[in-house]
Amino acid sequence: MKEALLSRSHLLWFIPGLHVKRWFILMVAGVTLIGLGIGFILVEIYREAPLPAIFYYLTLQFIPRWLRGLLLGVLGLSAFVFGLYRLNRTLIQSVRGNDTQPIVKKLVRQYVTSQGPHIVAIGGGHGLAALLRGLKQHTANITAIVTVADDGGSSGRLRREFGVLPPGDFRMCISALADDESLVSQLMQYRFGNGDGLSGHSFGNLFITAMAELTGSFERAILESSRVVASQGRIVPSTLTDVTLCAEYKAPDLAPATIGPAPSPTPVRGESSIGKKGLPIERVWLEPADPPAHPEAIRAILEADLVVLAPGSLFTSIMPNLLVPGIVQALRETSARCIYVCNLATERGETDHFSMSDHVRAIERHIGPGILDVVLANDYANPNFKAPSGVDFVLADAEVQGSTVAVAHADLADETAPWRHDPAKLAAAVLKFIQG
Repeated sequence: MKEALLSRSHLLWFIPGLHVKRWFILMVAGVTLIGLGIGFILVEIYREAPLPAIFYYLTLQFIPRWLRGLLLGVLGLSAFVFGLYRLNRTLIQSVRGNDTQPIVKKLVRQYVTSQGPHIVAIGGGHGLAALLRGLKQHTANITAIVTVADDGGSSGRLRREFGVLPPGDFRMCISALADDESLVSQLMQYRFGNGDGLSGHSFGNLFITAMAELTGSFERAILESSRVVASQGRIVPSTLTDVTLCAEYKAPDLAPATIGPAPSPTPVRGESSIGKKGLPIERVWLEPADPPAHPEAIRAILEADLVVLAPGSLFTSIMPNLLVPGIVQALRETSARCIYVCNLATERGETDHFSMSDHVRAIERHIGPGILDVVLANDYANPNFKAPSGVDFVLADAEVQGSTVAVAHADLADETAPWRHDPAKLAAAVLKFIQG
C-alpha cells in the first residue's frame, strides 16, 4: 500500500505521520463554519429585505436547491484547493536556500524584483558574473547571454572529452544569480586542487556536464542546474554551435633598416591561446563563420528594456558573442538602449595600453557603428592602490573620437580591488539608463 502511494507524488500527503492532514481538516472545518455563518446572515437578509428582481437569477432560484448547493460546493472546493496549491508553491519557492531571512521579506523581495526591468547582459567570465550579482538585487527579469568559445582549463577539457559546450562561464553565471549565494552556490564554484583526473576541475563544471549527459541537452542542464541553487533570471548561450575563436595580429614594427613589408604573424586558433602571443590583436573571428544565434537570445534582446555588454576580456569573452550574426542583427533591431561597460584595467596580452576609446573602436571595428549607444566608464581611481604588474588602469576619455557613442562616467571600482567592478555600484549605474 505504501509503495503504491510513493509511486504517485500527489498521494504522498496521505501517508500517516506527516502532521499535515489534521491541520488541513481543521482549516476546512473553519472555512465551513465561516461559510455557514455567512449563509445564515444572507438567508435572513434574503427573507426579510426587499430585493430587486435580478436577484432571482443571481441566487440561481431557477434550479433546484440541491443542485445549487452542489454547484456552489464544487466551485468553493475548487477555489480552495487551487489557492492552497498556489500558496504551497509560493512558500516552497520562498524557503529555497539555507539563509535565515524571514519568509515574508523574501516574498516581498521576490515581488519587487519580479516587477523590475527586462535586462539582457552579454559577455562571459568574471565581468559578466559581477554585473549579474549586482543586477539581481533590483530585478529578476535578467537574461545572460554567454559565450561558448572557451577552450581552456576545466571547460576545455570537458568540451574535448564529452563534446559539451564549455560550462565554466555558465557555472559562474548560475552562482552569481543564485538567490542567496549560500553553501550550495559555493559548492558549484569549488575547484579540486588534486586527485587523479579531478585536479583543476570545478564541481559546477562536472555537475553541468553530468546533467547534460542525463538530460541529453546542454540547455536543459543549465536550467536544472540553475534550479538547484534557485538562480534568478535566465542563462542562454549565444549559439549552440561548437565554435572556435581565432585571432589575427598586427604586424610587428620593424627596424628602419629593414627592407620590405613587415611579415604578418600567423593567426591563432583557440580562445585560450589568443592572449599568449604578446602582440596587438587586429581582429578575431569564429569558425564556422556564421553560427546560428540561439532563438531565446534573439528574443530576449528584442524584448529587452536595456542591453548591456558586460565588462570582461574584450576579445575572448565579449567579442565571441558579437561575432554571431543573429546577435548583431537583433542588437540593430531592438528598441532598447545598448550600453558597453568598459573595463577598469587593461588585460595582459589582450588589451595592453588600451584606452576607453580603443575598447569602443575595437568593438565597432567588428560589428560596425550604430549599435552601441553609450559607453559607461569608471571615473574614480584610488591613488593608494597600484594595478597588478603589467596592467594599467583604463582612463575615461571625455569622448570617443571618430564615433557617435556617448560617454557616461561613474564610480564603478571595488574599494579593495579597484581594477575590478563593484557589483552594487555597477548595477546602480546601469539602472540609471532605464530610469533616465
